[in-house]
Amino acid sequence: MLLGMTSAFHLAQFNVARLRAPLTDPSIAEFVAGLDIINALADAAPGFVWRLAEGPDGDATTVRPLAEDIIVTMSVWDSVESLRAFSYQSAHLDYLRRRRDWFLPHDLPASLVLWWVPTGHLPTVEEACERLDLVAAGPSPEAFTFRRTFPAPELTTRR
Repeated sequence: MLLGMTSAFHLAQFNVARLRAPLTDPSIAEFVAGLDIINALADAAPGFVWRLAEGPDGDATTVRPLAEDIIVTMSVWDSVESLRAFSYQSAHLDYLRRRRDWFLPHDLPASLVLWWVPTGHLPTVEEACERLDLVAAGPSPEAFTFRRTFPAPELTTRR
């Protein structure tokens, strides 16, 4: 990106996971204890724009649009590279490596979906669920994953 230029699009991400036990169960206490740590890490990460933080604890664990045992995260970043760095090159990776300790396989079409949103747009949970369904048909510019990304749309101007 050129100095002084801002992108017209940001990257939205939506992640789903089926809990192995309720959040109050001691078997996932380390996961629950890490929520504030990881959320603070994301909030301070380069390229971070926004995250879904509903509920009394300032996280998204009370948002359950798909099933009572499925929790979600949703955030917006300035680029795929920023989200990738947070996900795989920060302390977040330690929690990601332990996901099988806290989560079970699920029968949803995917666990993660990425898509481009106009800068300033905050995606809704309903929008995210629609994108999750879209990515099940295969990656496309409308819904993709880290394995196959797509560039942000280009703005066209009329003369």
